[in-house]
Amino acid sequence: MKAKEFSYTQAKLRHLTIRQLRALAALSARGSVTAASEQLGLTQPAVTQQLHQLQGLAGLPLVQRTGDGMLLTTAGREVLVLAERIEAAIMDCQGALDLLAGRTGGVVSIGAVSTAKYFVPHAIAAFSKRHPKIEIKLTIGNREEIREAMHGYDLDFAVMGRPPADISVDVRQLGRNPHIIIARKGHWLERDRGLNLTDLVHETFLTREPGSGTRILMEGLFQKSDLEPTIGMEMSSNETIKQAVIAGLGIAFISAHTVAHELAEGRLVMLDVAGLPIVRQWFAIRRSDKILLPPAQAMFDFMGSEGSNYLPEVSLAK
Repeated sequence: MKAKEFSYTQAKLRHLTIRQLRALAALSARGSVTAASEQLGLTQPAVTQQLHQLQGLAGLPLVQRTGDGMLLTTAGREVLVLAERIEAAIMDCQGALDLLAGRTGGVVSIGAVSTAKYFVPHAIAAFSKRHPKIEIKLTIGNREEIREAMHGYDLDFAVMGRPPADISVDVRQLGRNPHIIIARKGHWLERDRGLNLTDLVHETFLTREPGSGTRILMEGLFQKSDLEPTIGMEMSSNETIKQAVIAGLGIAFISAHTVAHELAEGRLVMLDVAGLPIVRQWFAIRRSDKILLPPAQAMFDFMGSEGSNYLPEVSLAK
C-alpha cells in the first residue's frame, strides 16, 4: 500500500464509533447478527449497518461467514483488540470520575497464580486496613489462566512467578519463591542426605496440571538431567497435593510457601535433594500499556515495597 493510501485509511479510522466497535465485539462473542442484536438491544438491520460502516472505514473484510457462524477475519480480530482497549479505557475513566466525585474509593482487580494465594490475601488485608474504601477483586488461577487474563485489560496487575514473554510488562519484585520436594512424615528417604534425582525416578510424583508454573519448573529440572519423573496423579490444587502426600500416595515438587505450616507441624518433610531448593522470584506484573488509576497504582506500589513481608516463613535447613 502506498503512503498516501495508508494515510487515507488512517484518516477514515478516526471516524469509527463506539457503537460500531460494540457491534463487532457482540458479533464475535455471540456468532451471529441475530444474537448480537439481542445482546445490544438493537434491531438486526441496525447491527448490520454498524458492521458495514466499520468495515468500510477499515478498508478490509472484518467478518466471514462459516459453517460455525460468523467469525472475525485477521483484520477483524485486530479491530476487536482496539474495541477491548477502548472499553477498558472507558471503565478506567469512569473509575477516575467516581473517585473525583467522592462516590467510591475505587476498585482494584488483581490476578494471582494459585500458589500465591498463601500470601496475597494477607497483603490485601494489610492494604485494606490503610485504604478501607478501596474494593479489591482477586482472581485465582493457574499460570496459563492468569497469563491469558493478562492479554486483556480487565486485570490491573497480577502476582506470579515468571512474567509472560509475549506481553510488554512492568514488574515489581516481591521476594524469593523456593521450590522443594516433599514427602510424608516417616518416608523411607526422610533421613537420607544428598539425594540425587536418580534416587527419585522410581518414586511416584503427585503434580499440578500441565500449564502450571510449578509443573513447568519440575519438568525442566528433570530434563536437565535427562531423566523423567514417574507421574502418579495430576491435580489442579496444591491443597489436594498436600493431602495426597500426607496420605502416602507419593511425593511432590512444590513451592515451599504452600507447605510452610505442614512442614512446621511435622506432617510433611522436605527431602534433601542436591540442587534444591530451586529459587524463583515472586513478581507483581502489569501490562506496560495499562494505565493504572490511583487505587490500583497504590496497591501495585504497596506490593512492590511491602509484599515480601507477607511471604510465608519457611526453614530450608536440614
